[in-house]
Amino acid sequence: MDLGATRVEVFVDGRVTVGGEPIAPPDGMDPYSAAIAVLAEYARSSGSPALAHAVDHTNGQEGRFRVLADGTAEPVAEAVLPAAREDFPRTEQPAPRPDMDTAPGAAGEPSPYGARHIETQFVRPDRPRPTSGVRGVLYSATGGFVNLGPSAKDQDEAELERRIARPLSGSFNTAVLSLKGGIGKTSTTVGVGMILAEYRGDHPCAIDANPDSGDLAERALGEMLYQKVKPRTVTDIVRDIDAISSLTALTDYMHHANRLHLVAGEQDPALSDALTADEYLKIKKLVSQYYSVTLTDCGTGVSHPAMAGVLPEATNLVIASGYAVSGAKRARNTLQWLAEHGYENLARNAIVVVTDKDQVSNRVNKRAIEEHLAGYCRRLITVPHDRGVADGDRISLDKISAGTRRSYKEIAAAIVDGYV
Repeated sequence: MDLGATRVEVFVDGRVTVGGEPIAPPDGMDPYSAAIAVLAEYARSSGSPALAHAVDHTNGQEGRFRVLADGTAEPVAEAVLPAAREDFPRTEQPAPRPDMDTAPGAAGEPSPYGARHIETQFVRPDRPRPTSGVRGVLYSATGGFVNLGPSAKDQDEAELERRIARPLSGSFNTAVLSLKGGIGKTSTTVGVGMILAEYRGDHPCAIDANPDSGDLAERALGEMLYQKVKPRTVTDIVRDIDAISSLTALTDYMHHANRLHLVAGEQDPALSDALTADEYLKIKKLVSQYYSVTLTDCGTGVSHPAMAGVLPEATNLVIASGYAVSGAKRARNTLQWLAEHGYENLARNAIVVVTDKDQVSNRVNKRAIEEHLAGYCRRLITVPHDRGVADGDRISLDKISAGTRRSYKEIAAAIVDGYV
């Protein structure tokens, strides 16, 4: 360690010490910021910057930086010389042979001088940047010099996003259904659709196949905006489907919530129940020509006419449920019905989403409901109570809680995992 440097240590159990003394951060301050504040006090007392030697025992990494009297942290130039860095991979280069040179060029190809060269890596790979927690704070406070790498939470989030963004070959369709209304079916479709749109390179599409005046587009756009847009619905596509021969033409019949494209449900009660299985199949066939991921927001139940077209074409299912006892029983009954009517594979690989929409009383054993339903499906994911979802208006990823966003990401990842 450099002479005169104060040792800052990060331990596996989360403790942080400065000069061997543990830090007790004030309320609202993380340990790293507290350590920098202590070093700033050292700098003010001594009249010169405080040099720090940071050691992270969780991953064996070290770094050197200094803190000024005003609390600014900055790197120490000599500490970033290649000879002082232990975190870059080192490879032994073979000694050049007399018939070889090291001029840049493609490995194994003759150089302009008739000899071959040894491939050299001129750029070191970037270390992943931490984005949250104390690691993110220290990274920002030191201008990126002290990079302890992403935390376990950051790595977990990155893995979820990688699964969501997985390239697909072909077109896949997820049906979202329930046997009871008002338990989060449409909000799940919109929220998960927006997550897919955020992380995937292609645009996802959501189809409103609810025969009871579905509000999929309204939940994605908001009531005020939806009333101002062109009132195109699934009924218009059915009517003009023979004339729609390109994505440009299809887009004119769709609504757009950022990168999520939507086919709105029919709002006229006299027409909404008229969507047949054959009509749905035509719409699904049309949409699958241009979209690799499609979500179909179904009505409540599995017996309305369009479901005879939805279920055979579904790659996988999301079954919406709640913590109310009746809702949980209906979710179980839905899976049992599917298994008994030729859709056993869909039931076995279904994703059950339990949304705490109504905040049931403590008399309800949530854990028992989760464990019971988990035995009937491939994956069970819970969504916490969220006013940004429960009020029935526009769903915005910027306004939902971090817990709800995390749940939607887990659902999206589980959906794409099922596209095999």
